[in-house]
Amino acid sequence: MYAVTVSFTLRPGRMAEFMPLMEQNARTSLAEEPGCRRFDICSDPGSPGIVFLYELYDDRAAFEVHLQSAHFNDFDRAISDMVAHKSVSCFSEVRS
Repeated sequence: MYAVTVSFTLRPGRMAEFMPLMEQNARTSLAEEPGCRRFDICSDPGSPGIVFLYELYDDRAAFEVHLQSAHFNDFDRAISDMVAHKSVSCFSEVRS
């Protein structure tokens, strides 16, 4: 399993515009990418403008497919002026 976490800090007043695009990206990833197993979108009502993603893929190659997909690239371009900061972390499953 390959886990990806993403934290977005949005520019003020952009949440309502951002969320439908984020939700569509998640739905399309799950529906069209066989290696995408989970795509959760989280927010904290006490911290407006912060969005946290938790994504699970079969492996790093499946995540690379996601990054190269047309729907992700369209999404990434559409939100570029909405995002003040974005942090991505990737984790590989540890097996003993």
